[in-house]
Amino acid sequence: MTTSKPKKIKAKDFDQAFESGEVTHYLNLKSAKMRYSIHRISIDFTQNILDEVDEEAAKIGVTRAALIKIWIAERLSQLHD
Repeated sequence: MTTSKPKKIKAKDFDQAFESGEVTHYLNLKSAKMRYSIHRISIDFTQNILDEVDEEAAKIGVTRAALIKIWIAERLSQLHD
C-alpha cells in the first residue's frame, strides 16, 4: 500500500474546495488525532426538560446531545470571561 502526501494548495483554492465539499483529498486523515479524550457520562432529566431541549435543538438543527454540549461549553466560557 502506498501512501502519498496530501497535495499542496493555496488557501483561496482550499476555501473553494471546502465550500464545494471536495476537500478530503487535500487532508492526511491517517494522522488526524482527537485533541481530547472523550468520557461518556449519564445524566437523568425529567421528560419536560428533555422536551424543551429537543425543541431548542430542532430550532438550530442539532441533536439533543450536541445542544447540551454547546450549552455547557458556553456556560464554562462565561465563567472564564
